[in-house]
Amino acid sequence: MSKRQLKNYLGDLKKEELEDQILDLYQRFKPVKVFYDFVFNPKEEELMHKAKVKISKEYFPNTKRKAKTRRSIAKKEIKHFKQLEVDPFITADLMLFNIEIAQSFAKEKTDLKEAFCKSMFKSFEEAAKYITEMGITSEFRSRIIKIIDTAEEQEWPNTYQFEKIEVQFEDAP
Repeated sequence: MSKRQLKNYLGDLKKEELEDQILDLYQRFKPVKVFYDFVFNPKEEELMHKAKVKISKEYFPNTKRKAKTRRSIAKKEIKHFKQLEVDPFITADLMLFNIEIAQSFAKEKTDLKEAFCKSMFKSFEEAAKYITEMGITSEFRSRIIKIIDTAEEQEWPNTYQFEKIEVQFEDAP
């Protein structure tokens, strides 16, 4: 069904029928429930706290298990934030937190895998792009520079890639 067909179908429904359909969607599909719960009661700070805890556990689990360091966990949380259209400052904060926690983990390691560094650069690149697109570079400039400096200090094999991005943030106010 196309968007146009859906719009016509919804236009033909009576108010009560439309309400019933929305309630049915709310009950049947978790993403719809999550969306409406967020719209009417955002609780962005609580959402942020849960996401940060989830990402932290990837690198510093509270059990005796080994750290998994999966980028996909953070990527999933960030995607969720974007879908809900959480405040761009909060989303950008989460994106940078993901890289910062990974660098804290890397600080304790002597044998950093190139795949790990490459993956974190990809996250960094996405964060820098998002921050630039949202026009909030000045608010996050210092954190971005710190991430780049940390990559240099930890001698990541792809530091030169981080430095390429640094140029666009050096002149930010």
